[in-house]
Amino acid sequence: MARKLWGEVPIYIFALIGTCVCIYLWHKFDVDFGVANLLVNARLFLAAGLVLGAIKLFRDLARYRPDSPIAWLRTHYCTPAAFKAFLAGMPLIVIGAAIVPAFSSLKSMIPLFTDYTWDPVFIAWDRMIFFGRDPWELLQPVLGYPAITAGLAVIYHLWLLLLYPGVFYMAFARQIDRDTRRAFFLSYIMGWSLVGGLLATMLASVGPVFAEPLLGITDFVAQTDYLRAANEQIPVMVVPVQDMLVERFMASERGLGSGITAMPSMHIAICVLYWIAMREVSPRLGRYFLAFMIVIWIGSVHLAYHYALDGLASLIAMAAIWWFAKRLFKLWDRLPMPFAQAILRTNTVPAE
Repeated sequence: MARKLWGEVPIYIFALIGTCVCIYLWHKFDVDFGVANLLVNARLFLAAGLVLGAIKLFRDLARYRPDSPIAWLRTHYCTPAAFKAFLAGMPLIVIGAAIVPAFSSLKSMIPLFTDYTWDPVFIAWDRMIFFGRDPWELLQPVLGYPAITAGLAVIYHLWLLLLYPGVFYMAFARQIDRDTRRAFFLSYIMGWSLVGGLLATMLASVGPVFAEPLLGITDFVAQTDYLRAANEQIPVMVVPVQDMLVERFMASERGLGSGITAMPSMHIAICVLYWIAMREVSPRLGRYFLAFMIVIWIGSVHLAYHYALDGLASLIAMAAIWWFAKRLFKLWDRLPMPFAQAILRTNTVPAE
């Protein structure tokens, strides 16, 4: 366990740096983080952990069919090794539970740092890439049916599974090797802080659906009108969420899930991270997560959350972060583990 924790020290260092930055910004701008947001997210993590644990438990019982299930579970689950593995993985879960509320708070603070000035630039760049048209217009002949839009909205919200059961899986699954697990969690922290925090502030933009109510840009009114019309036929989950986000923005609320930013897209950034990580677990899983990333990217444009460029920026940024994380751990592993020599000497019998 000590060796595992030592190997993950860079993760804890980056998490500590992020925590210090958050505390400084909350203090500087006199913002109350709100412990309630952290508790809400912790309960979501607890629920995800219990569900995953129950699924694994029943799957193992169905697979091995022991004569005495209670005795079998006690032998396989209630052991010192299992307890140590659980304790060793908990720091990563704590980080995962804390980072999303902190990100939501900082995301809602972007108007305190800067103005949203980049939307016209990204609109122009999108049109330059797509031959003078907005990307959603090119997708509309294929996706512009209420049933398809509603389905994409459901898939778009299924992304939340990556934040809760997905993080548990990455922390505890035996299929995830040590190097992949460490690179994933360091990239996860850096993704939320650098991509969703620093870059989102430097490239402050609101995205198509919020361009009109927040900035007075009317270029996407036809798209939002379609989404509302589709929602009247079949519930489109994103429409009430988008309305809620506007209300919270106007009220300067900083609760879990608050804040508005388009570039880069954290939806796509997290999908890219899982895709890269899962390719190291198995090629088949890598293909599944690649497909999910592409659907989320297309959905983010069709559902008016993002410009097409938002996803491209996220893809490049997360690939660079993964590359950095891998090489950082290679350098870290060259360092000697503290006290390793002292332990070795304790176990050595002195010469007579």
